[in-house]
Amino acid sequence: MHSTMQNVGLQIRRLLDHGATVHGGSQIITADPARDQPARVDFADIAVNAARLANALRALGVRSGDRVATFMWNNQQHVEAYFAVPAMGAVLHPLNIRLTGDQIAYIVDHAKDKVVIVDHSLVDAFAAILPELTTIECVIVNGTHDITPLDVPGVPVHHYDALLDGQPVAYSWPDVDETSPAAVCYTSGTTGRPKGVVYSHRSIYLHALASSLPDAFDLSARDTVLAVVPQFHVLAWGLPYSAFLTGASLAMPDRHLGPEPLARFITAAKATKGAAVPTVWTGLLHHLDRHPPREPLPLREAIVGGSAMPASLLDGFAQRHNITMVQGWGMTEMSPLGTVSRPPAHTSGDEATRYRLTQGRLLGPVEAKLIDDAGRELPWDDTTVGELLVKGPWVTATYHGDTEPDPEKFLDGWLRTGDVGRLSSDGYLTLTDRAKDIIKSGGEWISSVELEGLLAGHPAVAEAAVIGVPDDKWGERPLAVVVLTAGHTATPAELRGYLADHVARWQVPEQWAYIDEVPKTSVGKFDKKVLRAQHAAGHLTVEHLHPTNT
Repeated sequence: MHSTMQNVGLQIRRLLDHGATVHGGSQIITADPARDQPARVDFADIAVNAARLANALRALGVRSGDRVATFMWNNQQHVEAYFAVPAMGAVLHPLNIRLTGDQIAYIVDHAKDKVVIVDHSLVDAFAAILPELTTIECVIVNGTHDITPLDVPGVPVHHYDALLDGQPVAYSWPDVDETSPAAVCYTSGTTGRPKGVVYSHRSIYLHALASSLPDAFDLSARDTVLAVVPQFHVLAWGLPYSAFLTGASLAMPDRHLGPEPLARFITAAKATKGAAVPTVWTGLLHHLDRHPPREPLPLREAIVGGSAMPASLLDGFAQRHNITMVQGWGMTEMSPLGTVSRPPAHTSGDEATRYRLTQGRLLGPVEAKLIDDAGRELPWDDTTVGELLVKGPWVTATYHGDTEPDPEKFLDGWLRTGDVGRLSSDGYLTLTDRAKDIIKSGGEWISSVELEGLLAGHPAVAEAAVIGVPDDKWGERPLAVVVLTAGHTATPAELRGYLADHVARWQVPEQWAYIDEVPKTSVGKFDKKVLRAQHAAGHLTVEHLHPTNT
């Protein structure tokens, strides 16, 4: 017997066509504080502009498989590129605007980008890099700006609107193979050179389907989603593609990312959901607590990912602003979504909260397993801790340019996530640390993530990062690096006593340091390698307390 089903490919052009027709009235809403209201463009018009952009790129010599980079904020034109580039058969490459010039030059060269679209507010920053980019043949500037800084011989510069003006409003989208490359994103390179992950049309389509489900992001045409997570960070967690699939409107904050403009934009756009890293939500919570809005925000759910969500963030939004935090976990290598922390239907109260503070339940197509140091598979008993491995239809099998999978990152077809944690029998993941961050003290493990989450719950603590530092007796001991909330004080002895009420006393740090801000990576995660380097160089002022019973 043979299947009787039609063999219809899962291409991004189908997401574009679906959103433009079935959900043509849904909108891309872009923040513009200079105007009374944000700019609004219907999905149907986004599709027209995507076709005009594809025609323009074709006229510039972009062909199937060519890489088109973007150096942009989250906005309407960036969404248009998200669809135009892969739908025409080229490969979209959102560049991380927060990386160093050397890193960006390496990534552009490694990906062999041909054309780049640059936001007008980023022209000066990109101009400093452009002379080093040997593969770029053309620059397109979105918005009005003096393009003189981009004057590089042999590299013409075009204005986005002028380039699209007069182009045909339709494009004959090719029927590309669903397994062909659609987009590429690079890891942030925290432990070496950034690595390229190439997503296919199929993987993006399947990820959009799964991430939209009720137990994931729960998206529908009744939603407006605030996408603070950058479009250069794992394709904004796939939200533009999920939006065109479901009809959810997208609220794009552009470069206006401070707590105050975000709060105003949420109200103006009537955003019902949002997606951002914990540092963004923490800043917004502090702002709302200090400046309560006249009317409650329309936001009902806030999706948080990128690093662990402290319980204080969950409680603060729920109790004071009636906003539910939903934690997700994933990686650039996973497109990125692997788990979402919605509690089981039968739970409530403290039990439901416990589930919400996990990284969440595995999405259907994502397989996972835990292994010990010898490679033996471990049980899902919510107790046994091991290294987490994953596989699935939107999980990468290698990195761009590698002839074979890196054995340090891949094992028998599984991706080694670099995370350490445990799994429950019903598929909920709890991460205890990154493998490189876990603290090994006297033969026992101390979770830096747990200590950081607990410290974040102290009213005097704005941020806290915990790293392992060498110790002659125990091998390693935790060092807590704390940022105090403005107007608050807390001594190391006070904070140590606070922690001692929640964890075993031998896990409580004896070493404490206070800084103005925890250093962060380009995607908003704590950059612990910088803290380790600062400690090793003696640049942190460390206060040593008398050891507890270790």
